[in-house]
Amino acid sequence: MKMICDTHVHSDNSFDGESSVREICEAAVNKRLSAVIITDHMEAPEIALGDKSQFGNMLKQIKKSMDDVEELSREYKGKLKLLKGMELGEPMHEPKLTEKALKLGDFDFILASIHNNRNTEDFYYLDFNEENFEGLLATYFDELLETAVNAEFDSLAHLTYPLRYIYERTDIKPDMDKYSEIIDEIFSALIKRKKALEINTSGLFKPIGTTLPDIKLIKRFKELGGKYVTVGSDAHNSKKLAQGVEKGIETAKICGFEYYTVYEKHEPRLVEIWY
Repeated sequence: MKMICDTHVHSDNSFDGESSVREICEAAVNKRLSAVIITDHMEAPEIALGDKSQFGNMLKQIKKSMDDVEELSREYKGKLKLLKGMELGEPMHEPKLTEKALKLGDFDFILASIHNNRNTEDFYYLDFNEENFEGLLATYFDELLETAVNAEFDSLAHLTYPLRYIYERTDIKPDMDKYSEIIDEIFSALIKRKKALEINTSGLFKPIGTTLPDIKLIKRFKELGGKYVTVGSDAHNSKKLAQGVEKGIETAKICGFEYYTVYEKHEPRLVEIWY
């Protein structure tokens, strides 16, 4: 049976989301998706700022996201499996605040991500040049390793997130072989802890033109013994829901995976790839 599940979706309960959970559900039914996980943003260091955060009060946003998912999962029962998730940003920057976020409720799924290195802005806001990006990437992968080893999560999101913006704003094509050793360490930590690697399809529709990470790195994860991969569009509105997800699932198959993974109550559910 052809099952398409999008495991990385933002509603308007994220500061940068545009569609309500109801609008996402309607789009999911129309697109004949089997399951959607709402993974609204929770940047752990921002919790301390409350209403003063430039991104809004994230504790309130996540609580609203959870309430919306609980209500609509009942309403759409039998038509769509709607699951409760969170994209937990920078979990190792403020561990006590991260712990507070994780205790907010009974999540099905936690995506761990890093959008900015310690004491820097999100990569989205940075200017890149050949002098600075190598150091930024080295620090980024160090922090990803720290996260993979220590944080509580189910899947590690968009491994090559900074490349999305480096490719978009410069003519520089970073040599990822320079970071192969630490990426192997990240993969080994995920495998040892039985965590998943996300295949994020947002890059397919940006200048980088690949999934995040790309097929070479997904293959490497499999070679090292990786078992679990999740596939997510990183959609911020209902129109982009599931965009590229079938391609992401196909990529997993090309890399040697017979299944991709959907989490319920943090338990991995293997979905057979039909290709």
